[in-house]
Parts: sequence; structure tokens; C-alpha cells
Amino acid sequence: MAVLLLLTAVLGGTMLSAQSSINGSLSTKAGTYETTFLTFITGALILFLLVLFFGNGDIGLIVEAPKWQLSAVWFGVGYLFLTILAVPQIGVIATNISTIIGQLGAGIMIDHYGWFGGNQILFDWKRGLAFLLMLIALRFIYIADKKQVKGG
Repeated sequence: MAVLLLLTAVLGGTMLSAQSSINGSLSTKAGTYETTFLTFITGALILFLLVLFFGNGDIGLIVEAPKWQLSAVWFGVGYLFLTILAVPQIGVIATNISTIIGQLGAGIMIDHYGWFGGNQILFDWKRGLAFLLMLIALRFIYIADKKQVKGG
């Protein structure tokens, strides 16, 4: 089951890269805010239909959730908006690696301290090394991108 979940996460990452690239191109024509709005309104409509026909929870319970949990929606909006803003300027790879570095850094802190009700997974040298290697990867990608833009 874990392998299947890892593969679905890889598929999700593939879809995010495609979305980033397409949204970045669209934003140069339609605008950053407009592209972000189109993505969220389309997603909202699709999810409305999924909840309507397949939902088995109680959407009304959202109002009973702790208010700090509702803040997650702003992080999603911010992520998408900043990605749409960055891709046309620095490219899909540099944007996605930067995003992953942010996710790793935040994930390390969240796991280490057990924030937001998650299990506590202590920071160790392997996680530190993974973070360092991602920073090195970003540096190599950034250098390669600058050379490509200048023409070699």
C-alpha cells in the first residue's frame, strides 16, 4: 500500500509541474490573478460536484473546526499564486525545487515538534543531509538555467 501511495504522490508531482508550466504561460497572457482565479473557480466547481454526488462527510462541520485549521486555505492560495508568478521568471524546475525545499524545511520543523497534531519525528542527520542536497540541487539548476538563458 505504501508503494502505491508513493506512486500516486509522484503522479501528483508530475501533475503539479504540468500545471505550473501551463499556468505560467497562461498568466503571461491573461494575468497572474486571473489565472489563479480560473484555477480555483474550476477546482471549486469540480469539487462541488464531487461533494454533491460522492461526499460522505458533513461539510457543515467545517464551521465547528478550530479557526486556526481554516488558515490552510490561505496557504493553498498563496502557493498557487506564487508559483504562477515565479514560473515565467525562473522556470518550472527552479520553482518546483524551491517549493520542495520550502516543503522540506517546514516539514522538518512540523515533524520535529509534532505541530498541528501530527506525530513527532525527530530531526536527524539524514533529514539534514536531504535538505542540504536539495539546496545543492537548486544551486546547480540555477547555474545551469542562467547559462542557458545567456546562450551557453
